[in-house]
Amino acid sequence: MDKNQIFGIIIIVALLIGYGIYNQPSKEEIAKKQREQDSLRKVLVEQGIKDSITQARDSVTKALIVNKLDSVAADTATIKKDLKTDFGVFSSSALGNEKLITLENQKIKIKFTTKGAYPYYAELRNFKAGGKKPWDKPLILFNNDENKFELKFYSDNKDISTSDLYFVNIKGDSIYDASKKKQTVTLRLNAGEGKYIDFIYSLEPDSYLMKYDIQFHNLDDDLAANSSYLDLYWKSKIRRQEKGAKWENQNSTIYYRYYEDEVKYLTETSDEKEESEDTRIGWIAYKDQFFSTILIADKYFSSADMKYTKDKTFVKYLKNLESTLSVPYETGNPHYGFTYYFGPNDFDILKKIKRKDGKSLSLNRIIPLGWSVFRWVNIYIIIPLFNGLGYLFGNNMGLIILIMTLLIKLALFPFTFKSYKSSAKMRVLKPQIDEINKKIPKEKSMERQQATMALYKKVGVNPMGGCLPMLFQMPFLIAMFRFFPSSIELRQKSFLWASDLSSYDSIWNFPHGFSIPMYGDHISLFALLMAVAMLISQLLNKNQMSGGNTQMPGMKLMLYLMPVMMVLWFNKYSAGLSYYYFLSNVITIIQTLVIRRMINEDDLLSKLNANKKKAKPKSNWQKRLEDMQKVQKQQKNKKRR
Repeated sequence: MDKNQIFGIIIIVALLIGYGIYNQPSKEEIAKKQREQDSLRKVLVEQGIKDSITQARDSVTKALIVNKLDSVAADTATIKKDLKTDFGVFSSSALGNEKLITLENQKIKIKFTTKGAYPYYAELRNFKAGGKKPWDKPLILFNNDENKFELKFYSDNKDISTSDLYFVNIKGDSIYDASKKKQTVTLRLNAGEGKYIDFIYSLEPDSYLMKYDIQFHNLDDDLAANSSYLDLYWKSKIRRQEKGAKWENQNSTIYYRYYEDEVKYLTETSDEKEESEDTRIGWIAYKDQFFSTILIADKYFSSADMKYTKDKTFVKYLKNLESTLSVPYETGNPHYGFTYYFGPNDFDILKKIKRKDGKSLSLNRIIPLGWSVFRWVNIYIIIPLFNGLGYLFGNNMGLIILIMTLLIKLALFPFTFKSYKSSAKMRVLKPQIDEINKKIPKEKSMERQQATMALYKKVGVNPMGGCLPMLFQMPFLIAMFRFFPSSIELRQKSFLWASDLSSYDSIWNFPHGFSIPMYGDHISLFALLMAVAMLISQLLNKNQMSGGNTQMPGMKLMLYLMPVMMVLWFNKYSAGLSYYYFLSNVITIIQTLVIRRMINEDDLLSKLNANKKKAKPKSNWQKRLEDMQKVQKQQKNKKRR
């Protein structure tokens, strides 16, 4: 290598060293670069930590999920074991989702719950809830927990209740419309393969009746060993439907009928009432004033325990009703048939409901029309007359009651006339009776009575002639007292100031909740008019019953006390009833004035005095008495001989 090459290499190295020294970074630039490298290193470290944490968390979560699944599996096994212990073969039906199913036609709308498969909601479509106008709310017999119905039985020594179990809707539809054709809802309670209980509900068009059947399938081995009977437990609350809660409560209770025998009921006025029957029962009714839910057995219930408790507030409910009905368990896939009635307490509708064999069920006995002769008057006279007038005049109940009152009073007029005439005879004979009393002292009361009766016999007067015709009219007065408050035709029918003739009328309600004991918190004008008309009628006839003796003890007091008592009683009764009694008293006043003009008491006295001269034919009783006396006399003469 020559000198030039060596010198060139030295110069290049020197230039490189100089360039490196010239481009060397300052201390600030070195520190900045160091910070950047440190930050980058920190980020990389943190990211590594996060990745490690995520990986660790994922690992923990996976472990927890595995443990949870194991725990759920263990809990599920425990639950299944517990359900098996509690419900036996029905354990698979102990879990489920509650659904509502609707079955309806033109008259009723019923909803069922799949939990328990019983009527959950009942609505009457042709009626509206009562109370104050406007009547625009649907009439609901019960809803939600207001009604409960369950089948109870034993299975493998376990007490099973269908209200705890979930049924399956076989068809799957949620709404069944029976307006045009019969519809059937089948709800099934599964108990294992090929084992189940069916609750079958059927409804036909335009009917208040719903068929209810219970069918067992292949459960003999699970039930027969420890089930000799099945219990139907029914609990329901009676809703307040009308304006007069106290009167409605007095007409709400449990009715039932012995199998093909008499109808009985739990007395309505108690705070709590309970009855037990160990004999066969044909049907049982949860009755309100105007509406009822009735369960009718195709055969019979073998026994029944029934009870009600009165609601303390009367705000929404009147009574809580409950009953336990037993039916015998029969092996071989038994079938139990029943029929529900959801509807009005209408006499004609209930009368038409019969058993399959055509025999009467006597469901119309739940309508309180009175007992014995009073019920007969209502059934055979009042109801046909009322229905006939309704056919002619429609829903004009004020006019119907007026015409009905006129017809009844005209029909009874001959008895009224006879009663008044008999009383008139007693009045014109009073001076002669007073003469007898003057002649015979009080101490000889027997002689007085004999002389008085002898006078009556001579003139041809029967002292009881005025009472008997009046007694004949009493069944009509009492029958009407039962008819009007029970007549659903009057419900929500208005007349003049009365908005509802089935309940009380009110021209003024006392403010601030003020109420008068025994009277109420309002003023009924029809009740006042009735009392005034009654007082006038009694004043016109005040001498009639006593034969002119106005000094009879207590008569004057009763004359004024009775109208006052009627105001207290009728202030909260049916306005239709008060209106009828008002009309009846007004017509009685008119009849009294007319009869007074028809009967001349002077002519009547002359006829009676003329009767004294006539020979009176002997009655059969007198002849028998004389014959007995002759026989006795002959026997005495024989003994003397």
